Order: sequence, then C-alpha cells, then structure tokens
Amino acid sequence: MSTGDPHASRPLRVRMAPSPTGYFHVGSARTALYNWCVARRGHGTFVLRIEDTDRERHQEEQYQGILDALSWLGINWDEGPYRQSERSAFYQANLDLLFDGGYLYACDCTREHVEARTKGKATPGYDGHCRNRGLGRGPGRALRFAVPEGGTTVVHDVIRGDVEFANHTIEDFVVAKSNGDALFVLAVVTDDREMAISHVIRAEEHLPTAPKAVLLWEALNSLGQEHRDGVVMPLPLFAHLPVLVNERRQKISKRRDRVAIEDYRSEGYLPEAIGNYLALLGWSFPDGRELFTRDELVEAFRLEDVNHSPAFFDVQKLRHFNGVYIRQLSDAEFTSRCRTWADEAQDQLGTSVYDSPEWLALAPLVRERVCVLGEVPGYIEFLRGGDLSIDGGSWDKAVAKDEEAGSILSAALSGLKELPGDRWRAGEIKEVITAVAAAHGRKLGKAQAPVRVATMGSTVGLPLFESLQVLGRDAVLRRLSHALDQLRANMQVPGAGQACGPGSGSGKGG
Repeated sequence: MSTGDPHASRPLRVRMAPSPTGYFHVGSARTALYNWCVARRGHGTFVLRIEDTDRERHQEEQYQGILDALSWLGINWDEGPYRQSERSAFYQANLDLLFDGGYLYACDCTREHVEARTKGKATPGYDGHCRNRGLGRGPGRALRFAVPEGGTTVVHDVIRGDVEFANHTIEDFVVAKSNGDALFVLAVVTDDREMAISHVIRAEEHLPTAPKAVLLWEALNSLGQEHRDGVVMPLPLFAHLPVLVNERRQKISKRRDRVAIEDYRSEGYLPEAIGNYLALLGWSFPDGRELFTRDELVEAFRLEDVNHSPAFFDVQKLRHFNGVYIRQLSDAEFTSRCRTWADEAQDQLGTSVYDSPEWLALAPLVRERVCVLGEVPGYIEFLRGGDLSIDGGSWDKAVAKDEEAGSILSAALSGLKELPGDRWRAGEIKEVITAVAAAHGRKLGKAQAPVRVATMGSTVGLPLFESLQVLGRDAVLRRLSHALDQLRANMQVPGAGQACGPGSGSGKGG
C-alpha cells in the first residue's frame, strides 16, 4: 500500500473506535469499512476498540449493538474489542509522565470563571489563567496541556495533505477532568500508541482534535515514553474521511435523518448492498462501476483515492442498490433471507409461510418487485387464511365507486365457477377475466381491478392471474362471493381502512 508513510516498514495496524452512546451510525459503518479495507489489502491488523469513558452518555446495551452491526456487515476484526473503561491505568501513567515532565498543569477554574474573565474578548475559550500558578494536582483540579505559544502544529493527512494549525488558535486543552478521569484525546493517543496504530482513519469531525493528538504524541516521545515493545512510536498517518450529508447538503444527523444501521437492517436491507453503497461515499471504483464484490473492493481500494468533498448519503440510491442485490439472489437464497428477516423482525406472517408451496411458486415474482425485504409480507399477505383484510382506499376506488364493479365481480364469479380444478391455471383464469372485460367494454386492466381487490385486498401487488392460481379455486370463489355480499349490503369490508397491501407496484398484474 502506497500512502507516503515515512515509516512504511512498520506493521500496518488500523483501528475502529466507536462510542456506545446510541445506535450504530452509517458514518461509523463507512469508517469501519474503510479501515477494514486498508487492513485487508495491506495484510495488516484491524483493531476494534470501544471508547466508553463517557459515563453519562454510555449505554451498555449499545456495546453489543456495535459488535452485532459490524458482524452483520461482514466487517470482522482481528484484535479486541478493547474497552477504554478497562484501561484507566494506561491513561493515569501517561498523565503522571506528562505532568512530571512539565507538559501539563493543574487548573481549578470553573466554566463560569472562564466565561466571566473572557467575556467580550475577541478570542473565546480558556485564557491560560492557571498556567503559571503552580497549582498541585488534587480533587477539583483539572489537568490542562500547555500548548506552545508560537509556531504551528502540522497534521499529515493522507486525504487532505498537510493541515497546519497555528498554535495560538489552540487553547490549553483539558486532558483530565477535575475528578481525575482522563478525557478523550489523552485516552485515544495513549491507546493508539500502546496498540501501535499506524493509520488513524476516522471522520472529518475529529480533524480539529488532531493537532492536540499530535502535541500529546510528540510530548510523550520527548519524555522517552516507549511502546510496549520498547520502541518510540512515530506519529501515525491520519486520514479524515469526508462528511456525509443529506439531500439538503446538511451533515446527516440522527435527529432528522435515518442513520442507524439497525434501522436499515430491520427494514430488510442486505448487508452486502449497504457495504457496496457505503464504499462509494467518498471513493469510487477505478473503472467507474458502482456494483462490485467485497473482494473486488479490497483489491481496488486506495486510501489516497478518497475524496475530501462531502458525500451525499442518498437513501433512494441505497434502496435501488438493495433491489439490485435482491434480484441477484437465487430462489433458495431469497427464501432464506426472507425467513431470517421475518424471524428477526418478528413479522406477523411468521417464518413458516416461506416453507409453503405457495411461497415457492410466487417467490420469483416477489423478488422482481421488492427493494427491501420488509416489503415482502405486503405482497403475500393475501395468502393468509381466514378473512381477507382489504385496504379501504382500494375498496373505495375500485369497487364502491365503480358502478359496474358488482356486475364484473358477479360475472367473474360465474365464469370462474365453470373452471374446474384441473384447469385452474393462470392462463385459463386470464381468459375468463378477459371475457368479462370484453362483455363490459373495458380493457383488461380496468376490469380486473375489482377482482384484484376482492381476492387480494389491494389494487397493487403481484400479477393477478398467477396469484389466483396459487391462492386456489376455493379461496378465490369464496372471496369473490364475500365481496359481492358486502357490496350488495352497502357495508364496509371488515378491516377496511387498514392498509395491508404492498406500498408500491404497478397494479397491472397478469
């Protein structure tokens, strides 16, 4: 792997370090995928580290959620998961070293004191009040890093080039809270050093903290702090990935956008489709193709080819990708995926429907029409025994407001009764409905609408005639008869108003 690393001979080690403070974000998934690709292509090591030192925001149940999401996406790790909450001894050792070496000083300023002193000043933030007071460490006193007063700090970034930060713009930042706990930047630097991380690949939002990490890293080197193997650690190469934005070009946010991997999984997205799409959010395949296997991605991926411009997270394009991947599945694999999804989502149709001969007959038709597995039940709910739940809007449009609907249903019922069981096939069913349409002076699509609603519950769905063949003669005749009874009685069909059919499709089955 060519990245311009002056220490190219060092072992390639990358890390993913999510915080268990919420659902697993698509941005975190993209970061994990890029780290994984770098490790796999360079025959390196992918380390998983959980940054769970924020006690107030930490959610223990999300710890397992991170592991589950990565495993589901096929992003396997080589080391870990390490937990920062179990590594405080490493952080305290570095705090002692830095304080004794003169890089840290104690500060007893409260936020209110700082705000009162700096109010109205051109430069906001901490003013260095305690830098030369000589306070000792103790309860109620935070530890701050004494940033050099002049010069610049340079962050060598594979994606963005050298990014320079004037030191006078960096306030003396806190590395340990007043209760003694190490803060994020100190913990991250300590772990990256102790774990010999060679590349820090992370989101753009962390770029402002990068110069602080560089200052801490160089300070520890100057004090002779060595890696566990007895070597002084060179700075890692940084790579800050482009921000993900929504259609309004705003940074995607869990408050207004769909960003949780868990949500996409529950909707029936395939992990390989999500991985394929996430790879394209900041990077492109050399030959311009958009669909590729995971092995092809690993072979082609170059960190230096990642673009630093914001990447549009287009849910509709992801949905399209998922539909393409679904249509590439075999009947057996499609059935297996549907069964797994139904089990995880606790779908009301259950998993047994996917073992039925009716499903096996309809699966190819369903696969061609869905973009996510969560749409599958809407296409096959009409197979469920018992009373048919009919979408009220469909009934109103195709039956109640159609003056000829009753005549069409009656003619269809009569014609289909004449069709014996051994001739109950889609082609012959179509001939009956075609004759009904001709007798009423209608095109086939217009004539079959009330039949579709009466037998399948919605104006949209799978091809009508193939569906009626699978549904079976007895069920079709019973549902047509029931619909006629309801229409004659001028009553709403039981379940009307509760949509149950698929939310998309042409409605032009047959």
